[in-house]
Amino acid sequence: MGIIENLQKIIDGKPLIHHITNWVTIYDCANVVRATGGLPVMAHAPEEVEQMTSISGALVLNIGTLTVSLVKSMILAGKKANEKNIPVVLDVVGAGATDLRTDKANEILNKVSVSILKGNSSEIGTIAGVKAETRGVEAISVTGDPIEIAKKLALEKNLTVVITGKEDIISNGKDVYICKNGHPMMGCFVGSGCMASSVIGTFAAVEKDYAIASANALSLFGIAGELAAKTAKGPASYKTNLVDEIFNINESKIRKMTRLEKIV
Repeated sequence: MGIIENLQKIIDGKPLIHHITNWVTIYDCANVVRATGGLPVMAHAPEEVEQMTSISGALVLNIGTLTVSLVKSMILAGKKANEKNIPVVLDVVGAGATDLRTDKANEILNKVSVSILKGNSSEIGTIAGVKAETRGVEAISVTGDPIEIAKKLALEKNLTVVITGKEDIISNGKDVYICKNGHPMMGCFVGSGCMASSVIGTFAAVEKDYAIASANALSLFGIAGELAAKTAKGPASYKTNLVDEIFNINESKIRKMTRLEKIV
């Protein structure tokens, strides 16, 4: 579904991916974009976010370590991205865990035209208005069928919804993709979800069908995750291996290992 072609576009074009992101994982997000072939930049100051966004291929917003002032920068950057027709990825980390996170995620969605909305099942369920429980940044429970939640929310918000988990769900309201690549070790270190958002943003910079961009990104990330586990001794070496495997990915590995299905 275009993984190889879009990866080559990234490598050839080196798109600049502007992040206003999670302080805990910012270093990992930068490295994974660079390993994929893009150029990361992490600019948070309100005095420069609009200018930085205007020269970028995509904008990645992540509320993992949000503050009220940081959200103001996100909205400034998001509006500039909309003006320039630059894709915006919003990772609603911890939505549902506190009122502040839920309220600010919704504020961004109300003020910025988001292209790709990403979260785990309970985070997306919270934004969709269904009963969900989030503990910190971990999904505990959600009421309803995640595929139907993704489809409905995508139609309501006019965007692509990505629900990450054992199997990732991607929907633009019409098409639904299921990505089955990945490895349990991806949940054993802090930052894999944030890194996935950065890879999604990198693919969105070169692929304007954002459901396909998201599916491509998660497949690539998941394949690298499977390969990384082969020699990892624990979470730290696994994360290092993951970045290395993304950097060393090739057409043969992608063709052999991709487990991506379009179900609608």
